[in-house]
Amino acid sequence: MKTLGLIGGTTWPSTVDYYKYLNQLTAERTGGEMYSRLILYSVNFVEFKALADASDWDGIAVRLSDIARKLENAGAEGLVLCANTTHIVAEKVQQSVSIPLLHIVDAVAREIESRGIGKVALLGTRFTMENDFYQNKLLTYGIETLVPEAEERNFIHDSIFEELVHEIFKDETKRRYVELMSDLNRQGAGGIILGCTEIPLLIKQADTQIPLFDSTLIHAKYAVAFAFSE
Repeated sequence: MKTLGLIGGTTWPSTVDYYKYLNQLTAERTGGEMYSRLILYSVNFVEFKALADASDWDGIAVRLSDIARKLENAGAEGLVLCANTTHIVAEKVQQSVSIPLLHIVDAVAREIESRGIGKVALLGTRFTMENDFYQNKLLTYGIETLVPEAEERNFIHDSIFEELVHEIFKDETKRRYVELMSDLNRQGAGGIILGCTEIPLLIKQADTQIPLFDSTLIHAKYAVAFAFSE
């Protein structure tokens, strides 16, 4: 089993889910006898949020690349960025190391492809929804992407940083998400990507009949499959 290097802390609640899923999935795969080999580097979230707010993606790339090299030097054989938004600079981070970066959008795209869905809606931070890294990579799999209108993008972004990252889960916030997802489904989205690792803390498949793609869990499954690959 390969050792995975995790860059977490963006934010810590979703990083906890990564740690849980990776170990649970490894245990399931091995009959409960083994857990994942992990090296976790947890960053100070507020520093990265400030850089993102300033659109300093080069600064974020430099910091993440330095951490990636440290994880590689510590023995990591595959790299996991434990957040969707940080994948804006995934290619630059990949260039800084010789081990593979397990890209979250590749994982999500393969899951959508396996379900035979050709158009999905993307929910995430404003950075994720308004940059094109998700849409462009999904398009290479033949998958079209819808994003909410500006007002709803602002609502989603604010709910993530004002509520979810602080483990605040409001019924009214959930209701608005469900209404938004229904509207996107009426616009032609056959599924919804929960493209921020905090959103699945609030929204579950039981909340809607529309197929949901939990990027955290899907990414963890992808990483475990890599860890057990030859």
